[in-house]
Amino acid sequence: MPQPHSQAFFESLFTQSKDPWHFESRWYEARKRALTLACLPEARYASAYEPGCANGELSAALAERCDSLLISDGAAAAVEIARERVSHLPHVRVRQAWLPEQWPEELFDLVVISEIGYYLDADALDALAAKTLAFLRPSGTVLACHWRRQIDGCEFDGDEVNRRLGERLALPRLCQVVEPDLRIDVWCADDRSVGEREGLA
Repeated sequence: MPQPHSQAFFESLFTQSKDPWHFESRWYEARKRALTLACLPEARYASAYEPGCANGELSAALAERCDSLLISDGAAAAVEIARERVSHLPHVRVRQAWLPEQWPEELFDLVVISEIGYYLDADALDALAAKTLAFLRPSGTVLACHWRRQIDGCEFDGDEVNRRLGERLALPRLCQVVEPDLRIDVWCADDRSVGEREGLA
């Protein structure tokens, strides 16, 4: 039996199902994707990265807002499913990478950390934050979205993940959505509001 939240654990999940968390069928997931996209302060990003892309459902939605999008997952089975999901999008690259060790050596305008932080221990989560900041362009944006309820076998819940990421990124927070189920935080060195960016305020 694979250890909880190990690479073998996630390989097993995606071998058994192309959509183990029901990203394609649940209204909760569709609404969460809409909230995630709505929280981004820019209409479009030149270069974005989504680590832990799972089956690529959020990736396909993010791709509509990006000139170039890199997505990755640690599980080879998930990577193949995601590659099929975005195969019609030539500006999306799919890579297998176990994080934070295999973080890509390129700069991004946007990094979306969605539903992966609580699967990491404290050291790995801190390393993830450090890698995110090191490869973020000066005016780049980071969005973190996590389930707030405790997950068996996880050291942190979503609140603690986002709080810890925010502390280590040390960037101004532009937006926060907190509901009983989920929490979204958006950070950016450019702390202007959407209205200010468009000259409305």
